[in-house]
Amino acid sequence: MARSKTSCEAFLQTPLLIIGFVILILSLAGFIGSCFHVACVFWLYLAVMFLLIAALMALTVFGFIVTNRGGGVQVPGRVYKEYHLENYSPWLTKRLVKHPRYWETIRTCILGSKACAKLAYWTPFDYLQKDLSPIQSGCCKPPTACSYAVDATTLAQDPDCYKWNNAPNILCYECDSCKAGVLETVRIDWRRLSILNIVMVILLIFIYSIACAAYQNTKRAQTDYPSKVRPRWDFRWWR
Repeated sequence: MARSKTSCEAFLQTPLLIIGFVILILSLAGFIGSCFHVACVFWLYLAVMFLLIAALMALTVFGFIVTNRGGGVQVPGRVYKEYHLENYSPWLTKRLVKHPRYWETIRTCILGSKACAKLAYWTPFDYLQKDLSPIQSGCCKPPTACSYAVDATTLAQDPDCYKWNNAPNILCYECDSCKAGVLETVRIDWRRLSILNIVMVILLIFIYSIACAAYQNTKRAQTDYPSKVRPRWDFRWWR
């Protein structure tokens, strides 16, 4: 997701790398505690692993809550959908697109991805037959309901209609529909990440259960066999 050319979600890269690094360090600690029967290191491993599992569960629940709202609105006679900023979580909206510094970074990323480049060669027939990604739908064209006829200048229209410009570096990048398209892309990827977190939590709970049994074996090895530090099951197998 961080290297995607259209989603511009590099902000997700840092927490994923941190989680991966923490799991790596914990795994090394558990390996040392298990192989060398160091009970204090093993206990630290179990304690931090418990906190990590709890944090991942909380992150997963929070992710589902934040991404519960959203989704596109089907445009009559078109394949693609359009997106509205008010349909998304206020927290997600404020965090990504309402903060000028974050939005400027995302806008620059969308410009660099050339997501709108191929739409410049589309005909009106293409817009009737082809689908658009959320970013293309919101950032590369004005809302479908906009009218630019001479007699329509006095009609009340969506504010995004007046933000649209044909210039390739402007288009509808400052439209609320563009920001909603970015939020929809983030929502879809975050939901996928939450599902991955569920799988990871189940796997970590399974590993944690095995580690608890190994911790008990390590304690027995230190108390039952002080001269030959082996877990009870390993000592019997070795004999």
